[in-house]
Amino acid sequence: MSLTRRQKWRIEKIQAERIARAQKASSNSETSLDNAGEEQTGLVITRYGQRLLVESESGDLYQCTGRQNIELSVAGDQVLFQTTDGNEGVVTALLERDNSLTRSQKLIAANIDELWLVVAIEPHYQFELIDRYLVIAENAGLPINIVVNKIELSQKIEQVMHDFSMYESVGYSVHYVSVKAQTNVAEFKAQLNDKTHIFLGQSGVGKSSLINELIPDLNLRVNEISTKSKLGKHTTTNTTLYHIPSGGDLIDSPGIREFQLDELTNKEILSGFREFKPYIGECKFRNCAHINEPKCAIKTAVESGDIHPMRYHNYLQLIGA
Repeated sequence: MSLTRRQKWRIEKIQAERIARAQKASSNSETSLDNAGEEQTGLVITRYGQRLLVESESGDLYQCTGRQNIELSVAGDQVLFQTTDGNEGVVTALLERDNSLTRSQKLIAANIDELWLVVAIEPHYQFELIDRYLVIAENAGLPINIVVNKIELSQKIEQVMHDFSMYESVGYSVHYVSVKAQTNVAEFKAQLNDKTHIFLGQSGVGKSSLINELIPDLNLRVNEISTKSKLGKHTTTNTTLYHIPSGGDLIDSPGIREFQLDELTNKEILSGFREFKPYIGECKFRNCAHINEPKCAIKTAVESGDIHPMRYHNYLQLIGA
């Protein structure tokens, strides 16, 4: 449906207002630098609009704006900043990122050490959905592991562990936990030390319960950040970095936890199955789609047991074969 003239005018007006606010914030930042303190390293805790909440190395929080011509920064970014008045400051530089997470071409978070895909006994895990998440992570170059939650609901835990052995066999770490029964929770917490994490997964698998277990005073943290950043009601929907008391950091927002899965090309899907990679380029035909072509190296690996049949089946499902 094409936009009406009035709708186009409103969109252009909103965009112009956003650009004007950004230019004004940058201009104010340049002026503030005249009397700013020495440059120091900080960690971006959250961002809303043109404002950033930056944590100094001593743990103090500063509400900052960005200097002109600095790339957009998000939760997890390391920056250089200078304090101005009170708990305010100006970000003067964005340090190089190790990686970043983007959804629908929008930058969400940076410098992530681990993604954790949370699945559950109920709603019951789906292998095709698991593989789609794994393929996305592989294409983004982000390490991802699996948490199987609510194991207290299973009467056949041996079968569950057998199901996930196909992921462990290709190098994915799988953790079986029950927040309700406190099964393996302490061991899982120990895996998070000294790293920055993001939890992913469909609704109902227990991500919120797991996060509240890791950060029991989460509501207090949210309120503190809301006060310091002046974000108010937006804090609960903003991407925000929290320190886990037992060690490590968590970047969280409802939008990250349940993001819509990207549309993937067949080439991206193929490259997202890590155990397929040794066989890519070894088929008889250069344009082999690994479906029903003769002398296909990937199909031969499935037949010999080097590739799990379920993983191959999910590959075919994801490419629509």
